Amino acid sequence: MLGVSSAPITTNIPQRMDRLPWSRWHWLVVTALGVTWLLDGLEVSIVAALGPVLTHTTTLHLTESEVGLTASAYLAGSVFGAIVFSYLTDRQGRKKWFMFTLLLYLVATVLTALSWNLWSFMLFRFLTGAGIGGEYAAINSAIDELIPARWRGRTNLAINGSWWLGAGVSALLIIVLLNPDIIPEYLGWRLCFGFGAVLGVSVVLLRRIIPESPRWLMTHRRVKEAEAVVSSIEAQVTRDHGLTSLPITEGSIIVHAQPHVTLGTVARQLWTVYPRRTILGIALMTTQSFMYNAISFTYPFVLTKFYDVPISSIGFFILPFALGNFLGPLLLGRFFDTLGRKPMITLTYAAAGCLLAVTGYLFVQGALTSVTQTLAWTCVFFFASAGASAAYLTVSEIFPLEIRAMAIAFFFVVAQGAGIVAPWLYGKLIESSATSVFYGYLLGAGMMLVGALAELFLGVKAEGRSLESIAMPLSAQKISEESARTS
Repeated sequence: MLGVSSAPITTNIPQRMDRLPWSRWHWLVVTALGVTWLLDGLEVSIVAALGPVLTHTTTLHLTESEVGLTASAYLAGSVFGAIVFSYLTDRQGRKKWFMFTLLLYLVATVLTALSWNLWSFMLFRFLTGAGIGGEYAAINSAIDELIPARWRGRTNLAINGSWWLGAGVSALLIIVLLNPDIIPEYLGWRLCFGFGAVLGVSVVLLRRIIPESPRWLMTHRRVKEAEAVVSSIEAQVTRDHGLTSLPITEGSIIVHAQPHVTLGTVARQLWTVYPRRTILGIALMTTQSFMYNAISFTYPFVLTKFYDVPISSIGFFILPFALGNFLGPLLLGRFFDTLGRKPMITLTYAAAGCLLAVTGYLFVQGALTSVTQTLAWTCVFFFASAGASAAYLTVSEIFPLEIRAMAIAFFFVVAQGAGIVAPWLYGKLIESSATSVFYGYLLGAGMMLVGALAELFLGVKAEGRSLESIAMPLSAQKISEESARTS
């Protein structure tokens, strides 16, 4: 095939990775790679909380819709980063690019703190988003390929839910940094971004010890390197548990040399081989992205405009909201591995949609206070956060390994494309009236119900299954196709 004539290789690397007991090494992976979502949560929540401050003459003097526009610039950057870095991640490996994208995030965050007007702020937010967008593809690929199958669901949900730990940290920061009695207003918003950069530096040091994905090495004919990585992991897991041996490995896989995967390869796999899964991924990702981007970027404006909450107090309202979002994936995550993906994703999407519609109705009727509004949002996003995290899990596990990063990027781009307009749109609705905001909430609720229906009819049973059994690697498909032609 295109001049590739190398003999097939039989290996049991995936089976060896999946049969490992949970250990401190897996916690290291979760911590070093999962912090990406914490950083993203920190970024988005800080900017959301900063929105009212950035409209002041002592800062950048933006309008509400311009603040929404800067959020859109961040999302556009994340789309750009996802496209570019996912291609490089599938071509050149997970580790190289999850290091580079983190460094890009750090540099861009520092530059954001030095912004002097709307356009400089938008440019640096775009670059920050590019780093985070690249992280999504590289990190989701690495996590799925390093975590054993029986824990993949709950681990992925907990990691994605850590986004809201970042939001909680941002709440604590802005309580201090946005209080003009403690730090001058012209300086406090800049220090918020500086803290994110400091946190990222510590992650760089930790992430250096995470190895390349053995599964990626395997499909790129670097089996000896993959064997060495797996042997090292096995030795560490054995020491952690004080074991004399590990469970017996069952099964193997045959891989063949493949030409470089192209965008055409990705398109054929998505639309010809797995069209139902592609439609499912689009539905889950776009619906949750629109609702999340709409509300996450703009709810501080709702608190300040409709409930007269002082800017310096916004952090107190973000904390319970962030807690609900974090606890949803953490407490519900294990059911995605036990009860299954389809019933749990359907339930969480539908519950979030219905609760958001009820919250919107109570809001427009004037039945809520700033406290009860926050509690209502917390209940909505307890379910929405678990569902949204499961959407990222779904698109990262249901396609072949060789295109995993680019598949994740495709759905991320589609989702962000749907979500890019949301902060600006909801900013306009907030500028208009409470009734307009209510209609915006109904739109978000309706989209979540569409996602629930998509999962109900198109969902994939992936719980407890190896990645290779959910979607056969392209290198293994080559062998199957040749066997069929010669039989």
